[in-house]
Amino acid sequence: MDSEKPTVCVLDASTYVGFWILKGLLSRGYTVHAAIRKNEETEMEKKIRDMERLEERLVVFAVDVLDYQSILVALKGCCALFSCLDSSEGYDDKMVDMEVRGAINVVEACAQTDGIEKIVFSSSLTAAIWRENISSEKDVDERSWSDQDFCRKLKLWYPLAKTLSEQAAWALAMDRALNMVSINAGLVLGPGVAQQNPRLTMSYLKGAAQMYENGVLAFVDVNFLADVHIRAFEDQSTCGRYFCFNRIVSTEEEAVKLSESLSPLISLPPRYECQGSEVFAERLRNKKLNKLVEGTAC
Repeated sequence: MDSEKPTVCVLDASTYVGFWILKGLLSRGYTVHAAIRKNEETEMEKKIRDMERLEERLVVFAVDVLDYQSILVALKGCCALFSCLDSSEGYDDKMVDMEVRGAINVVEACAQTDGIEKIVFSSSLTAAIWRENISSEKDVDERSWSDQDFCRKLKLWYPLAKTLSEQAAWALAMDRALNMVSINAGLVLGPGVAQQNPRLTMSYLKGAAQMYENGVLAFVDVNFLADVHIRAFEDQSTCGRYFCFNRIVSTEEEAVKLSESLSPLISLPPRYECQGSEVFAERLRNKKLNKLVEGTAC
């Protein structure tokens, strides 16, 4: 008889990615503490509340990421945390500061518990691809970071939030000797994403033309992304950052397909015909991810 799976926490489980990680964990037999934001009644939160009534292995907690004590309550009895701190309201300069403070609180709360053995921190490729000289680099991989000043200059608030929050989380995790990995995802696609995750999707796509031309516009299927998060937790040899994407958009035909998949968020001009002439060099590398998926994480 298989041993019982441990209890883990997903915070914020009501984000688009958090919800799919939650579903993936439940399907694998884990008991899950679903931490959702206080004072918000989104469609995703209602779904989670409905799931709680039917699923005995799901317990919902209302948390405020700026309230350290509420995070501790949600983490009690858990051996791991999946941290997904996306803002469904979109991003501005104030949200950058909120997300950084939230990341610090979440990691510090993990450090103050006895049971947390691993943090899987959900981040973004945009924390690595925005800087002045990106077009001159052959390889953009897990060693790369976006330039904070460059992001501020172009008012790229989502990349700035992801860069600063991930860096803050890494600094604190190393200081507290915590076992942490980060998953740096491309643009997330999946069922109902244009309706359920519109503002975050558009925040990611700010500057999409520059990403495309520089060979760093990539997307990932949310099911695959959730699976990678869970693999990163289950595989004891995982370490550091993992770039996570299914495909790099490097041709005009792929760009048109991406736009069509995000309708009505993005619409092509009437009578637009793909010429199929543009092809850009792909700069992103994800060898670490391939090793993880194949079963050898580092």
